[in-house]
Amino acid sequence: MSHRKRKVLFLCTGNSCRSQMAEGWAKALLPDQLEAYSAGIEPHGMNPHAVAVMAEAGVDLSAQYSKTVDELADIQWDCVVTVCGHADRHCPAFRQGTPVLHAPFDDPPKLAATAGSPAEGLQHYRRVRDEIRQLVLRLPELLKQEKK
Repeated sequence: MSHRKRKVLFLCTGNSCRSQMAEGWAKALLPDQLEAYSAGIEPHGMNPHAVAVMAEAGVDLSAQYSKTVDELADIQWDCVVTVCGHADRHCPAFRQGTPVLHAPFDDPPKLAATAGSPAEGLQHYRRVRDEIRQLVLRLPELLKQEKK
């Protein structure tokens, strides 16, 4: 029996870090279940530290780029996942009936800016990377619950 991949949009403010990590994890961990995309409300370009810590985990983000949610407006989403509080509060309108899951994560660049050293700053990226991985792994079950 074949099943259709679920189209999921990971949304954050800048589409530079958290949403990019989520897209990368979804493509790496659940390629047969999810068709993953990411976008931002105000794209800021790719964060090199996010790219680096994902590479440490074996996930290559080099083919991904920072984009606006408007660039993906023609796609009908099975689910939109906001990964920051700003995107939650300023979430654009999606087609009626599109489930929106709010899963805000800490902002690694903001935390790294207060770190005592660059190495300490990267630890914030790694922690958020690992937390996002756990969300992505739970996503198929969360999507089933949304259908009920």
